[in-house]
This record gives sequence, C-alpha cells and structure tokens, in this order.
Amino acid sequence: MFGLTIRWALTHTSPAVSEALRAYVRDESVARFTGLPGLHLKGWELVDGGFFSGVYLWQTDEARAAFLETFRTSPSAVTQIVGDGPSLIQEWDAVGIAVGGEGFPP
Repeated sequence: MFGLTIRWALTHTSPAVSEALRAYVRDESVARFTGLPGLHLKGWELVDGGFFSGVYLWQTDEARAAFLETFRTSPSAVTQIVGDGPSLIQEWDAVGIAVGGEGFPP
C-alpha cells in the first residue's frame, strides 16, 4: 500500500481555524473520501495551534500519484481555511496494518 501525508501548520492561526477544520471534516470531507476508488482509508489529525493533516492509504502508486496531481493543481478547502498551503507533502510505503480488537469506529 502507498501512503501519503499532507500537513498544514496551524501555529499562526486562531482557535477559530481549528473549529472550521473540524466542521469541514465532519460536514464535507468524510463524505468526499468515503468509497473513493483506489483509496483504502483516510484519517485526519488535528493538534490545536500545531498542525492539521490528512493521512491516506492508497491501493496503488498510480492512485496516489493521480490524487497528488489533482491536489497540486487545485487549491484545497483546507488551504483556504488555513490561509496557507501545506508545510509537508510526504509519500511513504505502508509496511503493515493491524486492526485492534475494537475495530474501526462507525
């Protein structure tokens, strides 16, 4: 599997930005990525005043590359909310995944 992390710095933002990001994920982003072909899963991370990131696991390198191409040519909603582009775009390989006894939350 082919991982991708896209991270935005929030050190220069107000607490309102974190709230706007939470609302965006809840109201728009989860639905956008649910069932997306080529994507195994996406998670969102938020540290208030620290960073916000999307973490993706793609089925193929081609699916990851296609997503990145689209991402780079069109400003994301997160970039608009934060007011600045990502501070990190990192491609990586997933070498293992374990699902714990609790499974994934609904």
